[in-house]
Amino acid sequence: MSSPLVAVVMGSRSDWEAMEHSIETLRTLEIPHEVRVLSAHRTPEALDAFLADVESRGAQVFVAAAGGAAHLAGVVASRTLKPVLGVPMGTPLGGLDSLLSIVQMPAGVPVGTLAVGRAGAVNAALLAAEILALQDENIAARLRKHREEQAQAVLDVADPSA
Repeated sequence: MSSPLVAVVMGSRSDWEAMEHSIETLRTLEIPHEVRVLSAHRTPEALDAFLADVESRGAQVFVAAAGGAAHLAGVVASRTLKPVLGVPMGTPLGGLDSLLSIVQMPAGVPVGTLAVGRAGAVNAALLAAEILALQDENIAARLRKHREEQAQAVLDVADPSA
């Protein structure tokens, strides 16, 4: 089996619409990763098995996305000492319920919480890369290049009314 540095879990298949942007960002940065749909409520044993397995194979950062009650990130954080980045998903309540569920972790079991939806998914991948870049100059170099490309894309627009 491969050695992923980032493990991405989402609570349901419907989260993929946002989370595919996280995976796309990890691919762009050439960061080994693994992704699974696992529910904190419906598949707790499978979630525990996946977390233990992927961590034993080298996962250093976890990204957990969920909507509604959004317990997945907190459950993941309770099972590892690795950083966990929570991505709240959009819901009929606009994702505010998910955001509040993830951001209000009790003291002692932290989860870094990102924005709701696509922006949070992309930023979770970038933050995971930044964490990994602390120990990996190759990832740091790819991050620098990514930032330069983002800056150039803005500069290329110049006058949007033209």
